[in-house]
Amino acid sequence: MWLAALAILIGLAILVWSADVFIDGATALAKKFSVPSFLIGVLILGIGTSAPEMVVSVLAAIEGSPELALGNAYGSNIINIALVLGATVLISPIIIRRGIVKRDLPLLLLITVIAAWQLRDGTLSQADGIVLLILLVAVLGLQIIMSIREGYHEHEDDMVVVNADSAHLNNLENLNNLENLNNSESLEKLEPSVTRGLVSLIIGMLMLVASSRAIVWGAVELATLWGLSELIIGLTIVAVGTSLPELVSSLSAARKGEHDMALGNIIGSNIFNTLAVVGLATVIAPIAADPVILSRDVMAMGLLTILLVTLCVFAFKTKRQFGRTSGAMLVLFFMGYTAWLIQSVSM
Repeated sequence: MWLAALAILIGLAILVWSADVFIDGATALAKKFSVPSFLIGVLILGIGTSAPEMVVSVLAAIEGSPELALGNAYGSNIINIALVLGATVLISPIIIRRGIVKRDLPLLLLITVIAAWQLRDGTLSQADGIVLLILLVAVLGLQIIMSIREGYHEHEDDMVVVNADSAHLNNLENLNNLENLNNSESLEKLEPSVTRGLVSLIIGMLMLVASSRAIVWGAVELATLWGLSELIIGLTIVAVGTSLPELVSSLSAARKGEHDMALGNIIGSNIFNTLAVVGLATVIAPIAADPVILSRDVMAMGLLTILLVTLCVFAFKTKRQFGRTSGAMLVLFFMGYTAWLIQSVSM
């Protein structure tokens, strides 16, 4: 018991620390190579934090349980939007820019529709998996091209910060950083900073995954000792625990003012889960989905994605800020979905 409690406490401490290291490394690389924060969020944070889901799903398919990959991917998508994004904006509201509303969110919605359409007959064939992987390459390529083309200029034009003084101070700080980089830093000083950024990124991501696993293990051990059923443990502790890397990295990014990186993490993770995680598992072994996945999980994922798009469009047209009211709605959706899940399984 004490070992489990210690694993939770140490895991939480390392989780918070590693999230800051992870975001600092990603931010440093984004600035050094003039890569938009949203692209870093989609590619590095989104894919990096979804790596555990991909490993679990591939192993499940190899071991003859491909349906587990489907539940893992779609369940993670629901948690990412409802719990991770909801909790993030409850603590730190996120600025919404034009490109996210006009391109990225509609793209996520389209991918969700395609995933639901492929499951219309209750099965996913290897051909469906290949289509998903091809879409993944096309989507990531589009994200890279469009984000680099837009660069930081769109962010500066689109973002409306409620506190004008803070925005002014941030602009001055950015100008000072650019002047320092151009006037005082030599190439010899630039190289080590890039290296440190890469090291921070890798160490942060590895520690995020390791610490989240330690927390899940400790929580499961304590829950078992307290007499909770495996079903309740799986639906609550394990489900939330596997999304801890996305949660803490998004919170850290939002707290540091990297709004695009925080939202890009969620969008990138969901795109990767839907296309890569399910696609790889399906290519390995075709999936015959339980009808309840269509009537419950796919429907919940679709409704939640539509809700996210609606809230972001509304936020963009008003204050351009995804605020705490929207976050509360998402968290309430998660609570309702979890209650629905537990009730449907226990019946």
